[in-house]
Amino acid sequence: MEPMEYVVLLLVMGVLVGGGLFAARHSTRQKERAAQAELESQVSASKRVADEDVTKFGEELQRLDADVAGHALDEPMQQDYSRALDAYDDAKQSLDAVTRPEEIRHVTEILEDGRYAITCVKARLAGQPLPKKRPPCFFNPAHGPSSQNVSWSPAGGTERDVPACPADAERVLAGADPYIRTVQRGAQRVPYWEGGPAYSPWAQGYYSSWRGSDMLSGVLIGSLLFGGGGNIFGGIGAGMAGMGEGMGDMFEGVGEGFGDIGEGIGDMFGNLFD
Repeated sequence: MEPMEYVVLLLVMGVLVGGGLFAARHSTRQKERAAQAELESQVSASKRVADEDVTKFGEELQRLDADVAGHALDEPMQQDYSRALDAYDDAKQSLDAVTRPEEIRHVTEILEDGRYAITCVKARLAGQPLPKKRPPCFFNPAHGPSSQNVSWSPAGGTERDVPACPADAERVLAGADPYIRTVQRGAQRVPYWEGGPAYSPWAQGYYSSWRGSDMLSGVLIGSLLFGGGGNIFGGIGAGMAGMGEGMGDMFEGVGEGFGDIGEGIGDMFGNLFD
């Protein structure tokens, strides 16, 4: 082979290698941008529902302020009241710090405890025994602690026991529809358990302290939240699977890029020696 042919060979190999690497990097960047856009969408959706709950909790505290006005607060009542106020501040700070969907769980964990503190203050004001701590209302965790389990079935679904707040329990037992929390999914609003993986941490945070509890044993929310099944509550696993699939696609793209390089070099050698 003449010296000039070696030069041409090296130049062509450089072009092919550079082109293949550029194509692989471009494919990787596209997938990274798509993954980042999906992450930002999930953060926005989960922060929006959590912000609604923090705002509602603040309104509940304002009503509680009116209830306790003019009452002398003994030490236990003051502790519960302070715990509720602290929960509001902590939830706001935690929400401001959220950068990933799974971090929303910390916000709703705080709100779940804060709402129980409110129920304790109200019970003390009324001179009643402290309510037993129970899981949040299944139909809308922002309704606060449940008072009992009721038999209920979603449209086309199997009847199960679910924890319900007093108002929703009354409606279900009377044959009426409960007030179900809906979230935005595309152009429509759906029950939160049909909202997709963006809302999984939001819901799971409300029930995280009840994992393995007898109060959730055998009921719908227990199997959905901690059993790995069901729409929204299987979302985290589905999200991780999606990430793994994305990584596989990325490396497959790189491999294809280098395969094209090898094929191009083979063709080049064949042409030169022919």
